[in-house]
Amino acid sequence: MAEDEVEYEGLSSDAGFTVNMAAGALAGITEHAVMFPVDSVKTRMQVFATNQAAIYSGVGNAFSRIASTEGLRTLWRGVNSVILGAGPAHAVHFGVYEAVKEMTGGNKGGNHFLSTSIAGAAATISSDALMNPFDVVKQRMQMHNSEFRSVLSCARSVFRTEGLSAFYISYPTTLAMTVPFTAAQFSVYEYMKRILNPGKDYSPVTHMISGGVAGGVAAGLTTPLDVAKTLLQTRGTSQDAEIRGARGMLNALRIIYRRDGLKGFGRGLSPRVLTHMPSNALCWLSYEFFKAAIRE
Repeated sequence: MAEDEVEYEGLSSDAGFTVNMAAGALAGITEHAVMFPVDSVKTRMQVFATNQAAIYSGVGNAFSRIASTEGLRTLWRGVNSVILGAGPAHAVHFGVYEAVKEMTGGNKGGNHFLSTSIAGAAATISSDALMNPFDVVKQRMQMHNSEFRSVLSCARSVFRTEGLSAFYISYPTTLAMTVPFTAAQFSVYEYMKRILNPGKDYSPVTHMISGGVAGGVAAGLTTPLDVAKTLLQTRGTSQDAEIRGARGMLNALRIIYRRDGLKGFGRGLSPRVLTHMPSNALCWLSYEFFKAAIRE
């Protein structure tokens, strides 16, 4: 390597907090915007609907029915909420991740499962505090026959009718889901990257494959809690008294089990994995690219 070249994988330890935050913000917006229609289908499939028109048998069925009865634009409803929240949330996420990984020795040679797990968990706790209200608004707008057409009108309505707590009723569930999700994602990503790219060269294909595998594994493991999160975040729109009265994660899990048995915890599994595999691949590809580009 020439003396004036910068080792690519070495960027994370000396590129600086600001670089990592900027790269994370750009990566987050890219990830969520591209895969948003599949996420919309996932939300629809996870909701316990009483209206037959809002009950879907699979990903293909959901796409077909939504496109034919509501129009393709419906699949993008709520994307503005994600874009508004994803930038700041992902900036904090990646910034905290890199800072904690450096503090705990994760940038040194060898495997550092504990370091990357701690860093991923710390990153999630920080970013979810910012993202949770935006996610509530997003899911309210994604629902069948949603009355909301703008982020602001939806946020105002939720606050006026349900109070501030509606934006954070799912936060403990979100953390219970995303802390193991992120710990698994980052650990699998770092492991796959070391296996596929031991020379630590700049390798977009390596980042895409590693990110995709990591996202799929993490998404599959945490789907049951995602179903509970969706129930809590959309409870205010339900006509079912029991669902409207759900007060937390354990209550939501009991409702899901009573209504649909064990299979209820797999609601939306396919679109969730389909969302996270390519979106994580794109997110890591974008993150590593932007990190290198900004650093240069």
